[in-house]
Amino acid sequence: MSSSQPSALPAFSLNIAPLRSYLLRLPLFTRAVLLFIVAFWLLELQSVWDVVTWGAIIPDESNFAALYRLNTYPVIHRGFFHALLNAAALTPLLERFEAEHGTLTALLLFVGPLSTFPGALYIIVEKFILHNNTAVVGASVWVFLLLASESIKTFRTNPYFQVGTLKVPTWTTPLFVSFVVAVLLSNTSFLGHVCGIIFGYLLGLGYLKIFVPPEKILRFIEGKLNLLGRLPHYVSVDQKTHGRYGVLPTTSSGESGVAMSSYIGSSQRLGP
Repeated sequence: MSSSQPSALPAFSLNIAPLRSYLLRLPLFTRAVLLFIVAFWLLELQSVWDVVTWGAIIPDESNFAALYRLNTYPVIHRGFFHALLNAAALTPLLERFEAEHGTLTALLLFVGPLSTFPGALYIIVEKFILHNNTAVVGASVWVFLLLASESIKTFRTNPYFQVGTLKVPTWTTPLFVSFVVAVLLSNTSFLGHVCGIIFGYLLGLGYLKIFVPPEKILRFIEGKLNLLGRLPHYVSVDQKTHGRYGVLPTTSSGESGVAMSSYIGSSQRLGP
């Protein structure tokens, strides 16, 4: 007589190999942004220095000495989950942008106009029009900016999507998403998201390319400094995959996707 034992249940295992492989392939500037987000979150764990107050955009403290805030606010977050959600939303968008336009172009744009212009617009509207003093931080300003830029490219090839009997322009998608986020998630800055969306539209339409030197100059800088040879995961001008600024061929089609946190005033934030 033979005896049999019940077979063991298969053990649950989480395969993180695809995620690890994806993270290891991230280009240089995207890695640097994620590193800054993590570093500033770690700094928030101590109580000696208030990192959020130091780096947030605070309209009433907008002066020459506080200009650095126009660059620090996108990489500072309020707590672990705020940083995690924004980093998860930003990574694929920023990685794609850098792969399409190159590391040097991404650096010049995101350290320059894609941070400072939305921040400056937010200060103007919040302080001088709404007369509020709501401070904001968070990478969701970049998330909505990149979504808006992508929606312009989508609009060129697929101008509308159908909602029942309505034909809705595809470029309105980030506006709809920002509205849903504002309704479903508390303490989010709808104004901050809209400021990002506005400059995302300008980026997608090509109006911000004047802030980046011509490719000839970029190639000279890359060659002179040997950036491709010296910097791992660097994407050169000649390695970009889809053309500068993502301009796609225009086709007609008749029928035819967070958060600045606030710590002053009403305590808002951008995104989840």
